[in-house]
Order: sequence, then structure tokens, then C-alpha cells
Amino acid sequence: MRALIRLSGLDVALFALFVASGFCGLLYQVVWVRLAFAEFGVITPVLSVVLSVFMAGLGIGTWLGGSVARRLGARFGISPVVIYAAAEALIGIGAFAVPMMFGAGAAWLLTQGASSSSGYLLFSALIIAGALLPCCILMGATFPLMMDFLRQAKRDDTRSFSFLYLANVIGAMLGTIATAVVLVELFGFARTWMIAAGINLCIAVAALVLSRRVPHAPLADTVVAARIAHTPAGRWRLWVLFATGFTSLALEVVWTRAFTFVLHTTIYAFAMILATYLLATWLGSLAYRMLHGSPREPSNAGLMQALGIAVLIPVVLNDPALQANTAIVLASILPVCFILGYLTPRLVDEYAQGNPDLAGRCYGLNILGGILGPLVAGYLLLPVLDVRVAQIVLAVPLLVMAALSLSGGAVTAMRRVAVAVPVLALLFIGTRISHSYEEGVVRDGPREVHRDHVATVVAYGTGMDRGLLVNGTGIAKLTSITKVMAHLSLAEHGAARSAVAICFGMGTTLRSMRSWGIEAVGVDLAQSVIDAFGFFHADAAAVAADPRMTLIADDGRRFLQRAGRDYDVIAVDPPPPPEAAGSSLLYSTEFYDAVKGRLAPGGLMHQWLQTGNQQILRATMRSLADSFPYVEIYWSVENWGLHVLASMRPIRVLTPEELLARMPEAARADLMEWFPGRTIEEVTAAILARRVSVRDILADPQATPRITDDRPYNEYYLLRHRGWAP
Repeated sequence: MRALIRLSGLDVALFALFVASGFCGLLYQVVWVRLAFAEFGVITPVLSVVLSVFMAGLGIGTWLGGSVARRLGARFGISPVVIYAAAEALIGIGAFAVPMMFGAGAAWLLTQGASSSSGYLLFSALIIAGALLPCCILMGATFPLMMDFLRQAKRDDTRSFSFLYLANVIGAMLGTIATAVVLVELFGFARTWMIAAGINLCIAVAALVLSRRVPHAPLADTVVAARIAHTPAGRWRLWVLFATGFTSLALEVVWTRAFTFVLHTTIYAFAMILATYLLATWLGSLAYRMLHGSPREPSNAGLMQALGIAVLIPVVLNDPALQANTAIVLASILPVCFILGYLTPRLVDEYAQGNPDLAGRCYGLNILGGILGPLVAGYLLLPVLDVRVAQIVLAVPLLVMAALSLSGGAVTAMRRVAVAVPVLALLFIGTRISHSYEEGVVRDGPREVHRDHVATVVAYGTGMDRGLLVNGTGIAKLTSITKVMAHLSLAEHGAARSAVAICFGMGTTLRSMRSWGIEAVGVDLAQSVIDAFGFFHADAAAVAADPRMTLIADDGRRFLQRAGRDYDVIAVDPPPPPEAAGSSLLYSTEFYDAVKGRLAPGGLMHQWLQTGNQQILRATMRSLADSFPYVEIYWSVENWGLHVLASMRPIRVLTPEELLARMPEAARADLMEWFPGRTIEEVTAAILARRVSVRDILADPQATPRITDDRPYNEYYLLRHRGWAP
């Protein structure tokens, strides 16, 4: 720990400021992604735009911050730390503007009545960029601004970048954990970003105090000659920084999909990946700071060779045949992230030699790679490749660099063998033996795999044992419950001419709606889910070709907000589990407001609710009952889950005879398809047999929390489950 023990009072102050700054940066990223989902749809393009704008802003700020600081300092005699304080203050103020700009932009898009998905995405991307870019540029500028200040205060320090990088990564890791585990659950999103804004303002005040204690002393020579910046070695460092930024962020996208089979779909899954990534990066950066100049310090070539081995470890250890658990999966990415954490600040230090302009240039290239990597992974690789193959493809740049590092004459044959053997062994296992969940979960019987930029979908099984996996998680099976979703609500309405099935799944509900002879729309987030329709139903092609039927790949909530018409019935079957990340946007009071806005007079919403988690069930029912004055509830015919009917007008409770009388012959035939050996009178009686009142679920409504966009009670639950929060 020598690198930390030797810290001066100034070092400690700057380190603390950058820990706090990194904390806020990751907190904002998490909050901004969620705000964008709520306003523009839970779709991959929105996520990609937020992350790309975030990284682009960091890159622009890093690239330009140093030169802007020097010009202002030369013209007005302002210390870089004062400009740094202004940047932090503006970030805090800007945090208040982002939600307002998102809301105004989303409202404007709705008034435009855009019908083209590409047009909507283009304008939403421009709105997101306009809202986020200023804050992100200011975040990126903090690095060169503080480096310039350190260069004035400590003129012999050539490793200022790695010092600030280490602090920033520690803060980012703490911000990831605190946001996911503590802040959102206790305070909601709005108060969480307000806390971050308050921290930014405190950082600004602390930086101003620091400027009073450390006098401004600009360097006469503003361009410090770095010995290796314009040499072949310097150019090689730039390429390595670009390639590692590209590969690491692209792999993070692939890991998020590949590890879902083990980590599942909660918000804690992505938080665990990100926290592990940042923890290993922090440890690697700390190791560099501690080992620099010591006999044990590894060479850059040695690090590249180790990186070529480490990048293949997750490919092998994420095989379902190994029955990998959370610890194994997360441990598999530790080596590659540790090496990247060591290598990145070292290369920047070596290239920049403490010069903020040169540091901005090379770190900006690293960030540029971080922008392009996720886009390539999300839009080019994952839609066409198995996640196992995608990881191997993304490893190629690092493998090439490892091979080049072994090509020098000074490298011994023993060294080449020591690197080549594990690399070739891992490649052989990864390409010939290992399987991803796409290949390994379902090996017997028929199956289909469909991929797009949203998800990888596996349809498998035969007869009534067919199932649907999305990113390795089972979300649907053939069940009569999904038929009842259509028939119960349409019969209760009595005169429906149009309906929507949100969360299309296997398509059973839409198929049953068709038997009523009405217009119906099926909406699902992933086109690949819709593409699997034919695997589950032999008449899927006829259903899709029916001019009364429409299949749309879109976020269900966004579809409702953009729809140009009202519907008599809106059926919502949220994917399991109810704790899944983003699912609260289908249970919140704001979602129910969107449903009400698209229900025709006398219209019904029919929502399927799982009953496993009673706290979540009560919170959902509170939100629903607060939104709709009339609610009727029935236990499902399979004795798990609830059919909930909600309307702005009284709902007439039907008898089994009335339910049957309202059903056309085609609907009766459809309902009985999966009830062999039973009469239709028995089935209709079973559907209505177990009626439940809202009071049976909500004994004390006022004591039960609601699910809102700001307080996603069902998604953030760790403290509550541990008994540490109400």
C-alpha cells in the first residue's frame, strides 16, 4: 500500500474529490437510462443512445478540456481547479434539467404523431443527446482540468492520470453498488439524482476552497514534450488503448446477455457485472500504482499476453454444462478486467507524461473504442451470432496484439509456448467443447433460435411442453391461462371491436382474440419473439396474414402512447418474474394512465398478475386500484396467478351461462382446444369460480406502497428482503 501511504494532504483532497465525482457519474448513468426508458421506451436503441452519448461526452470533454483550461487560464488568470469547480457545479445544475428536457421532448414527439419507427428513434436520439451531452462533456473535462492543476502543483508528477483514474474507478464502483442496492430503493430515482447533484455542488465548493490554498502558477511551457508520443511505440499505445476500449465495452454488452441464464433478469444482475468489472479495474489500477518502478512490475508485452489468455476464460466458464453459479460467472471476468485496469492508466501515463492534452488524446481514443464497441456488439454481432461465438470474435483484437507482442526477437521460445498453450487450449474448448445457453440448455427435441439487437430467443419442445427462452430466461409456456386472457375480457366487454395484446410472447392471446372476429394488435419488445410465433402455433402464418391482425415489435407502453386510436380491450401479460429489470414500467401508475388514455369508452384492461411475492402483488394492486375505480379479480383455472379486469366504468360480473352465451362459435372452439375431456360448461364455470375482491389482497391500502416510475418497488427490493427497509 506504499502508493497510498505516501499521499500528501493535497493528494488526499484531490483523491476524495475524484472518488465523489466518479460516484456521481455512474449514479447519473443508471438514473438517466431509466428516465429514458420511461419516456422513450424500454428498447435497446434507447439504451445504446444513452450509453453512446454518455461515452461521447466523456471523450469530447477529455479531448478538449486541457486546451480550454489553458486558454481561459492565460486570458483571465484562472486556475484549472476553479474551472473544475465550475464544471462540477454545472453538472449538478444540469442534473435538474435532464428530466425536464426528457419529459418535454417525449411530449413533443407524441404531438408530432410520428408513425415511422425510424423517425421516432431518430428524433428521440437527438432529444437524448441534447439533454445529456452538456453534462457528459463537463464530466469528461474534469480529467484534464485536474491533471493541469496537478501539473502546476506537482511539476515532477508524470503519473497524474493514473492517480485520478484510480480514484474515479473507486467512486464509479461505489456509485454502482449504492445506486442499485440502497439509494433507489430508499429514495426513488428523483431524490437519488438530487443527492448526486448535491454532491456535485459540494465538490465545487471544496474545489474553490482548494484554489484559495494552492496558488495559481501556470507553466511557461504549455506543451510538454512527451518522449514517446510521436514514436512508433507511442502510436502502438494509441492503438492498444483504442482496441482495449472497444473490446472491453463490447464484451460488457455480450456478457450482459450471455450471463442472464445464471444471473437472471433483475437490475442486480447488470449491477453485479458492472460492479465486478469496476472492482477488478480498481484493483488493477491500484496494482499499477503500487508496482510502478519495482522489480516485480510486468512489461506491457507481458500484460498483453496475459490479456490474450484472460479474455477467453469467460467463454469456457459460462457453459451451462458446468452448472456455473453466480460466483463462477463473475469470477470469470475478473482476470481480463484486472489486466485492463492495470494496462489502461499505465499506457496513458507513459504516453502523456502528465500532459493533460496528450492524456486527453489517448484516453479519448480509449473512450472512442468504448463508444463503437457496444454498437458493434449490439447491432452487428449479437443479432447474427451465438453469444459464445461473439465473445471469441471480440477476443480477436486482443489475441492479435498478444501474438504481436510475442514476435520480437527478445522473446524466448519458452515464453511463446507458455502463452500459446493456454490460448490454444481455451480456443479449442471454447470452439469445440463449450456451449452457450443457446446451444446447451435445450439439446433434445426440436428448437428454433432467433436473434436481434434486443434479445436471443430460443423456442423449444413439443406439444404442450413447448417453452420460450429470452436471453436464457424462461418467460412463457403453452397454457390455457393465455387463452382466458382473451376470452374473459372480450366476453365481459360484450361488444368489443378491437383489442391489443401487450407482451406477445407465444402469441396465444392474440390468436384467441382472432376467434372473436375483431381487429387485434400484438405487441412485443423483440422482433425475434414474434418471429418464433410459428413454432408454437401451426396456424401462425394465417393469423399473421389476416388483415385484421397486426404484429408490432415495440415497447408496449410506447405503443400505447403513440397509438392513433383507442381500443376496447387491452390485455397485458408482463414477462416473469415481476422483479425483472424494467418490469415496473408495466405495473406503475404512469403505465395505467397510458392504458386509460387508450381505452375506448367502456373499455377494459385485463392484466395477468403472478402471486408468488405477496409484497409486490399488494403494491401492484394498490397502483391498479388507485388508477381504476372498478376492478374485478379471478383466480386462474390453473390455480396460480390472477386475472385482473379494470375499467373506468362498472364491470358487470357474468355468470358462466352469460359468459358462454357471449362467445361466438370460433371462440368456443379456441377455448376448448387445450381442455381435453372437459365440457365447455365446466370450463366457463371454472374460469369464474374463484372471484377475489381487492380488499382480499389490500387489507390496508394506505399502508401499502404504490409502484410508480420514480419508485419501482418491485425491482428494487434487496434491503426489504433482508429486513433492512420497510
